[in-house]
Amino acid sequence: HLVESGGGLVQAGGSLRLSCRASGFTSRPDSMAWYRQAPGKPRDLVARISSSGRISDYLDAVKGRFTISRDIPRDTVSLQMNSLKTEDTAVYYCNANIRGYDWWGQGTQVTVSS
Repeated sequence: HLVESGGGLVQAGGSLRLSCRASGFTSRPDSMAWYRQAPGKPRDLVARISSSGRISDYLDAVKGRFTISRDIPRDTVSLQMNSLKTEDTAVYYCNANIRGYDWWGQGTQVTVSS
């Protein structure tokens, strides 16, 4: 399963770091990613990182502010979020693709106040 941590309440302009660890799987995750979903909106891909950790891509709205990284031996993916904006408020979900199947974390709330 995927266990997320690091959400919370922060003022606009602040930073938060989300982490997610994959455990209990028989295979190492391929790509890993972070998605987010605000109330009444669809779930959007925020950032994704390849199995090697060398390739990543981002939602345009977070480019230059968020950084995804991966600790391959620990099967952990992190999302460093800087210069947070109120529109970043959402539930953030960790995603791992393992042998073609998508696994999801339980979600962690990120709230950015003005």
